[in-house]
Amino acid sequence: MSLQLKPRTSCTFDEVSLGEIMLRLDPGEGRIRTAREFTAWEGGGEYNVARGLRKCFGLKTAVVTAFVDNEVGHLIEDFIMQGGVCTDFIQWRADDGIGRSVRNGLNFTERGFGIRGAVGVPDRGNTAASQLKPGDIDWNHLFGTLGVRWFHTGGIFAALSETTAALTIEAVTAAKRHGTIVSYDLNYRPSLWKSIGGQAKAREVNREIARHVDVMIGNEEDFTASLGFEVEGVDHTISAIETDAFKRMIETAVKEYPNFKVAATTLRRVITATKNDWSAILWHDGKFHESRKYPELEILDRVGGGDSFASGLAFGFLEFNCPQKAVDYGAAHGALASTTPGDTSMATRAEVEKQIKGGGARVVR
Repeated sequence: MSLQLKPRTSCTFDEVSLGEIMLRLDPGEGRIRTAREFTAWEGGGEYNVARGLRKCFGLKTAVVTAFVDNEVGHLIEDFIMQGGVCTDFIQWRADDGIGRSVRNGLNFTERGFGIRGAVGVPDRGNTAASQLKPGDIDWNHLFGTLGVRWFHTGGIFAALSETTAALTIEAVTAAKRHGTIVSYDLNYRPSLWKSIGGQAKAREVNREIARHVDVMIGNEEDFTASLGFEVEGVDHTISAIETDAFKRMIETAVKEYPNFKVAATTLRRVITATKNDWSAILWHDGKFHESRKYPELEILDRVGGGDSFASGLAFGFLEFNCPQKAVDYGAAHGALASTTPGDTSMATRAEVEKQIKGGGARVVR
């Protein structure tokens, strides 16, 4: 049984994401603590999905977020426009001159290499996006009048503040009311939830959101931390996510949330920062579908690989409405995104499809 997707002809957008977008500052091969120059990118877990769907797969996407109306805010907006994602739903906040009341988020990111893992240093307190609240967005206009086939958000945005948690619930409720497929990436981050109630608050919020989700994305640890599901015999200290553990987790989760039509995760075993075993698994309609395996995938920049998996997964359903194609496109897109710098994908649809077919890395001339 496929997903009940709204027809493309009745919708302005194939996909819309709700989330924060930060200015990423990357020291390249060096360290943040000794850097003298940085490369600037844009990035954000939810936005990366919209950009991948637009830039790699050619779908019509938009982002709902907020920035301060200053030079940094407009720099991030310019990155978004270069990626082809619609900016009509960005909320602009007045600049107080020094960022005392509201500011734009920054994210310093080291890629890592070999035995030195990647490092992220977010500087996102009091941002414009974290101050978004219920009532700020006209969801009936977006989902009803304009029409959206797929809506994506996640646990990072929901964790930014009590108001973004409430806004996320408002958004997914409105999306379901208008027949839009809702996907959600649990993406549990203890540091984000700490100041607004910790894990107890995370579970309260995520359990409410989960009632409105069609496509739930997250690994076994996310399901445990965010939704409270436990599976016996799982070692949370190991770097590999076991396929059997995920299967047991999903079989438990779908009994409590029969609204889940799809559940999926990447399967990553970290050998070193620059070498990972990589694949993915997806549950749909009582069956599990697995992607091809990418053993010892060489990683240039791992940040955003999971988001590119989510965008490939969404494309597989939006284009073909096929769970096997969804997990195949997701795994291939995530693998390719890990071979280029920055949060967002630089892959093409042709490159993704080449990997799905088992293509190698011979030079293309």
